[in-house]
Amino acid sequence: MTPPRTLFAKIWERHRITDLPGGMTLMAIDRIFLHERTGAVALRGLQAAGRGVADPARAFCVMDHIVDTRPGRGDQTLMPGGQAFITDTRAAAQSTGITLFDVTDPDQGIVHVISPELGIVLPGATLIAPDSHTCTQGALGAFAWGIGSSEAEHALATGTLRVSQPRTMRVSFSGRLGAGVTPKDMAIALIARHGAAGGTGCAVEFAGDAVASLDMEGRMTLCNMAAEFGAMSALIAPDVTTIEYLKGRRYAPPGLLWGRAVKHWRSLVSDPGATFEIEIAMDAGAIEPMVSWGTSPEHSVGIGESIPASAGERALTYMGVHKGRALRGLPINAAFIGSCTNSRLSDLRRAAALLVGRRIAPGITALCVPGSTAVKRAAEAEGLDKVFTAAGFEWRESGCSMCFFAGGERFPAGARVISSTNRNFEGRQGPGIRTHIASPETVAASAIAGAIADPREFVR
Repeated sequence: MTPPRTLFAKIWERHRITDLPGGMTLMAIDRIFLHERTGAVALRGLQAAGRGVADPARAFCVMDHIVDTRPGRGDQTLMPGGQAFITDTRAAAQSTGITLFDVTDPDQGIVHVISPELGIVLPGATLIAPDSHTCTQGALGAFAWGIGSSEAEHALATGTLRVSQPRTMRVSFSGRLGAGVTPKDMAIALIARHGAAGGTGCAVEFAGDAVASLDMEGRMTLCNMAAEFGAMSALIAPDVTTIEYLKGRRYAPPGLLWGRAVKHWRSLVSDPGATFEIEIAMDAGAIEPMVSWGTSPEHSVGIGESIPASAGERALTYMGVHKGRALRGLPINAAFIGSCTNSRLSDLRRAAALLVGRRIAPGITALCVPGSTAVKRAAEAEGLDKVFTAAGFEWRESGCSMCFFAGGERFPAGARVISSTNRNFEGRQGPGIRTHIASPETVAASAIAGAIADPREFVR
């Protein structure tokens, strides 16, 4: 009799080719995704070695990381030398025959947004990309993780990769989220309690009633933040919600293959009695809107709490705050809604609902950057762009934008920013910029108030 297995173990065994010396395993790779910041490096390295792409149909590339998000954009970026990244990646992708989502492509967008949108990532698949937030895509029941450029080159040439098997962890969220509390708050609460290294070396499976009740976009937000938990990857078992989300998407199995695929996907669950090396239990009902106060996602508290007495001096000094200071009411200079964490249509809808009929506070700079061109089109079809612009937000083209300081665009030095992004370390959004990470609703509410605010107070 086969012993009970975890979801991760089932995917691992299905893709394991052979065990290698040193505790490594040679794994089959189903999908490879590149972006313009590192794509040309991997593809040119492959060409310089005289190798081709083993299966171009399984490799994809997108312009997202340093591409300009201002209206009317082209190849030019504010990053010095950034245009070369775009043109070199374009030429390399075209010469190798892999699928490219170029700057003006109607399917362009952040890699971890467009891959699920198009059905490129599928339950049970292995997917890699040179980006630490590739774990986002595990929300569909895939084993997805971030790699380096040399690993991407190897996978492109061989369709395989040497991998060290991660430990298994299950994080179970019981109960129901309160009004105004989001998957972003779930993730930040987990990291605040168990630390930014709490999931190091693990494949984390998110489970429990609160997770099962999330829509797919919420699940992607939760898995996205596993990177900030230190995890190698994150997974959520596919269910009816997953299957309905994927149905009819461009790269989903067509025709008779769909039924066969669904039958297989339904088996991708952790068996009753399956053992995880680490188990964590969280009460979703006890979580409130979360905001970071320091320079790590673990430096976070509930919106009604104050900066703890245990806060480190370096983080306090950089952020310009002090122990015991309440976060609610702390003045801000700017607000940013976007990133692979919180830039999907549901994120924009929830933020816009708070902004209808309201204006951001005087002196606040606010931007909304959709996660994909498809999200942008859908939002505009619903009139969300007009809600954002009427409230005082800039409405942008899709891309990573000011999630990080790479595209050359930045807020003024020393600015205090409330942001729906995933990282808040020193200089993440530019030299000297102080970033407070939170949900899109909290960002919108804070932009209106001109200070960090509780989004629940703005719900009509």
